[in-house]
Amino acid sequence: MIDAPAVSAGKTSDAVLDRLTRLHPKVIDLSLGRVERLLDRLGHPEARLAPVVHVAGTNGKGSLLAFLRAMLEAADKRVQVYTSPHLVRFHERIRLTGGLIDEAALIALLERCEAVNGPEPITFFEVTTAAAFLAFADDPADILLLETGLGGRLDATNVVGRPRLTAITPVALDHQQFLGPSLEGIAREKAGIMKPGVTCVTGPQEPAALEVLEARANEIGAPFFAHGRDWAFATTPGGFRYEDANGVRELPKPGLLGSHQIVNAALAVACAAQLGEFGLDGAAIAKGVAGANWPARLQRLTKGPLVDALPQGWELWLDGGHNPAAGQALAATLKEEWMEGEACRPLDLVYGMLDTKVAAGYLEALAPLTRALQAVRIPGEAASLSAEAAAGHARTAGIDAAPAASVLTAVQRLAQEGIEPGSGKPHRILICGSLYLAGHVLSENG
Repeated sequence: MIDAPAVSAGKTSDAVLDRLTRLHPKVIDLSLGRVERLLDRLGHPEARLAPVVHVAGTNGKGSLLAFLRAMLEAADKRVQVYTSPHLVRFHERIRLTGGLIDEAALIALLERCEAVNGPEPITFFEVTTAAAFLAFADDPADILLLETGLGGRLDATNVVGRPRLTAITPVALDHQQFLGPSLEGIAREKAGIMKPGVTCVTGPQEPAALEVLEARANEIGAPFFAHGRDWAFATTPGGFRYEDANGVRELPKPGLLGSHQIVNAALAVACAAQLGEFGLDGAAIAKGVAGANWPARLQRLTKGPLVDALPQGWELWLDGGHNPAAGQALAATLKEEWMEGEACRPLDLVYGMLDTKVAAGYLEALAPLTRALQAVRIPGEAASLSAEAAAGHARTAGIDAAPAASVLTAVQRLAQEGIEPGSGKPHRILICGSLYLAGHVLSENG
C-alpha cells in the first residue's frame, strides 16, 4: 500500500478537490497535453503501472469492470480499479489492492499534484487521474482495470502507452457535444484507446460502429476480438452460454440484474479469455459472474428514510443509467423481470437528469411501463434539468408527470397516490435518470 504523510487536523480531501475544480474554466476540455505535462513533472507514474485493461464504450463500462474484478479476485489476483464518476465519495474512483484509497493518502497525492501543477490550467479529471496513477504506481498489484472518463482518444487515461488489453463496450449516442453527433464519430473516439499489437475485445455493436472499430484496429495492427465473429453468447434458463474458438462455456446468472448485464458479463468472459496468464479458470470466471457487485445498477434499497416513507409491501429501487440506450436496456429488463405473472405490480418513477442528456430518448422506452412519475432537480448539480423541465420531458414521452421539491417528497407523493382505495398491488418505485442522482440518494438515504 502507498505511504502517506500525516494529515493535519481539519484538512479534508473534499477541500482539496474543490480547489482542483478551479484550475480550468471548463469541466470537460478534451486534450492530452495538460495531463502529459503534469505526469512528466511527476516522474511518469503511468509508466510504472501494473498490466492495464483499458476500457472505453458508452454503456456498461463499470459493470464490465465489476465482473472482471470479481473474476480476478476469485483467482487470488491483486486488482486495482479506476472508475468514474463516484456515487457518494471521491475515494470510490481509486480502488487499490487493499480497498478504496484512504483519506490521508488521497489528500497527500492530490496536494502533490496540485503543487507540481501550480496555477497552470488543467481539468479536474486530468489532475485527479494523475493522482490516481501515482497511487496505483506505488501499490504493488497484478493488474489495473482502467475506465475512460469520456470518449477515449483524448481521454486523460489514454496516456498508457501499451496496455495489456483494451475493451470497448457497446457504443451508442451520448456526449454528442464533446464526441460528435454521429455514431460513427463517437466510435472513432472510443477506438482511440486501441494500441498497435494490443488485442481489443469488443462487445455487441451497431454495424456502423463495428465497421469503424474494425477499420481502426486493422489500420494500427491491433488484434480484434469481436462479438459475433470471434465470440458469441446466448441466454439460457440458468444464466448464459459463452462460445469462442476454444469451445463452449456454461455460466450462471450474473450477480447484476437484467438482460443487459448478461451482455456485460459475456464481454467480461471474452476479456478473461485473452488474459490467460492470470489463471482465470472456469471456477474463477463462474464465481466472478455470479458474485459481481456494482451499486446503482438496479439496486434495491432496503433501509433508510426513503424506504421508511413507503407503505407496507412497497419496493424502492435505484438505477444510474442516463442515456437512450440505457433507458432501452432498463425497459427490457423491467419487462422481463417485473412485468410478468406474480412479479407484476404498478411501477412509478422518481426521475432526474442532467441537461446534457437526451431526456426524451431515455424516457420513451420506459413510458409504456410507467404509471406515474415525479421529477426532481438533482441536488448540487448545476447542469441538472429543473424539476419542471424534467417533468415536461416525461409528459412529452407520454408519462403522467409532475415536479417535486425533493426525492423524499416525490416518494411520499407516489406512496400517497398509490394507497388510494382500489389501487391494487403494492407498487415499485424506481429512482432513475442519472448516476449523480443515484449518488445523492445513496448518500442521503444512508
